Amino acid sequence: MIRAHHPPKPEKIIEGKTWVKTKSGYRSLDKINHWRLLDYYGVHLACGLAFFTGVSWVALAICIGFYYIRMFAITGWYHRYFSHKSFKTSRTVQFIFAYLGNTSAQRSALWWAAHHRHHHRFSDKPEDSHSPIQQGFLRSHMFWFMTPDNKKIKWDNIKDLTKFPELMWLNKNQWLAPISSALFMVLLGAGLEFFAPQLHTNAWQMLVWGFFISTTLCFHGTYTINSLGHMFGSRRYKTEDDSRNNFWLSLITMGEGWHNNHHYYQNSARQGFYWWEIDMSYYLLWTMSKLGLVWDLKPVPLRIREKWREQTSYTVIKPERLVEDASSDGSAEDLK
Repeated sequence: MIRAHHPPKPEKIIEGKTWVKTKSGYRSLDKINHWRLLDYYGVHLACGLAFFTGVSWVALAICIGFYYIRMFAITGWYHRYFSHKSFKTSRTVQFIFAYLGNTSAQRSALWWAAHHRHHHRFSDKPEDSHSPIQQGFLRSHMFWFMTPDNKKIKWDNIKDLTKFPELMWLNKNQWLAPISSALFMVLLGAGLEFFAPQLHTNAWQMLVWGFFISTTLCFHGTYTINSLGHMFGSRRYKTEDDSRNNFWLSLITMGEGWHNNHHYYQNSARQGFYWWEIDMSYYLLWTMSKLGLVWDLKPVPLRIREKWREQTSYTVIKPERLVEDASSDGSAEDLK
């Protein structure tokens, strides 16, 4: 956010918002509404209750396990399925993972996909809502979604998803999933305290570790791709943005750290293009495909993967150049 006694002279008006020129690029003057994010801040503050509840090995295990379950729902489903349609599934499985992703308190699959498709359309350009190049680290990491404009859903970007009433219902009741997951942790902790007191856990401890701490970690694990994923790492492909491949981020986010790969070729269900690029989300999706829960996982064509060896200029393989655009009605019609 720009801090000055006299706001700098506006340079551009983009999508009805005022942008100003700074040393790092254009920055939006769309104000952050902190008051409407009291629940978000509250989740962070609640983590401090761990000093009163203590910790047990079972609470820590649930914290880590629930983190990765929801990270998979975000990376494998909010991102690779809802945003990019890189595979197909049934409506039942679609709803289950939309609900699981929603338990991470990162808003609905519709909101997430709409903003992500916008991000790819304008990656690291002034219109990009969470570019560290344009907006700075903190705004790209988390403050971007705190503005009134970005709280809205860009409906034109997700016409293929609005046809599902169950997803529209989940969007309208998006706090049902995180609240129900918090209540589940309370019941789990109370049940373990009663039936397995030797585990030394209870309802409050499980709520703090299983929900508040796990959710906060999931928040910032996801956000690192928006911020750090465009700042630190290698660039195999000369894309038009500043996306990076980062091994450490791939471990935190189950494969999303291969961000330069993804920005070069957005269609693939696999973001680790080579066998040594660990991509846990893809491994789980591949396993689900063998069980018949998902199908038609889009691969990385060899000619696309090896293109970096002969690249001489900046380029990006956009979805509409090779297969149907993610926002078209194509793949959604195949859902059962």
